[in-house]
Amino acid sequence: MKIKDHMRIPLWAVISSLVVMAIMMAGCIDQPAAGPAVIRIGYQPSTHQVAEMIAMEKGWWQQDLAPYGVKNVTDYVFPTGAPEMQAMLAGELDVAYVGAAPVLSAVSTGLDGKIVAGVNTQGSDLVLRTGLNYTGPESLKGLKIATFQAGTIQDTVLRDWLQANGVDPDKDVQIIGMGPGDAVTAITAGKVDAVFLPHPSPSIVEASGAGKIIVQSGEMYPGHTCCVLVVSGKLIRENPEIVEQIIRTHVNATEFAVANPDEAAAIYAAKTGADVNVVKESFRNWDGAFVTDPAAIVDPVMDYAKIQYELGYIKKPLTQDDLFDLTFYRNATA
Repeated sequence: MKIKDHMRIPLWAVISSLVVMAIMMAGCIDQPAAGPAVIRIGYQPSTHQVAEMIAMEKGWWQQDLAPYGVKNVTDYVFPTGAPEMQAMLAGELDVAYVGAAPVLSAVSTGLDGKIVAGVNTQGSDLVLRTGLNYTGPESLKGLKIATFQAGTIQDTVLRDWLQANGVDPDKDVQIIGMGPGDAVTAITAGKVDAVFLPHPSPSIVEASGAGKIIVQSGEMYPGHTCCVLVVSGKLIRENPEIVEQIIRTHVNATEFAVANPDEAAAIYAAKTGADVNVVKESFRNWDGAFVTDPAAIVDPVMDYAKIQYELGYIKKPLTQDDLFDLTFYRNATA
């Protein structure tokens, strides 16, 4: 039985339909996975990480990540890198602005994440309580020094510098782990003799008259890496396009901070409650620099890994591949 002519489907229509279906199927296969509804970012109250604050306060995180399906970007403040990395280990953060040293400890204990960009170098100062004299590292013997907890950048750099200058960090001085607020309060109240902290804390202590900056971290370890940008392994595997956009937004915010230090100081002050004039002074006084290219910080970070292994903070040597993924930065900035 023949099909009537008016019921026949033209061959061209059949072919067109098949082509359209093939394109749609290919599109479904090639499309990236839908992004997470929320991106959670950790940071610390330091001008080292002001790029995160700039991007948040100007709405750039939300604006830039919305096209990838991200509905909300939230940030969480941590006093130091140690608790921040604990939160990331627990799966509570997708992105972290954090010192490179706590990342080493976290990776050595199972953190699923990589350093994908740099944030800054140097930028911490040793501040001696008013009334005490400094004539060199040996003059610190017998003093109480507050700095961030064991395994952080400040703790690592301070201990390595003391040891290199004939001062035993475990026997000749008393190093006390504290967050920045507690350390500033301690030196102001005369409870400790010195603090070694990232900016703007050293400028805050000087402005209060409680102490004087005596050594900058760039003198202790020239060009040392401080903060880095870490992304979770889950985000890297499932949403690489979001990782690249996070880096682009970070680079833009960093460039803004470099070009507009006074506005960056105002944003920092509004976010943290700090005195804006002290923060501006901090930007003028610090020896830090904003560096986003992770390739530029590989060697210092691997040096930290060696130092931390020797100090016993990590139990096994770490490789560059354990810590870094440089491909995302190259792709994001190409």
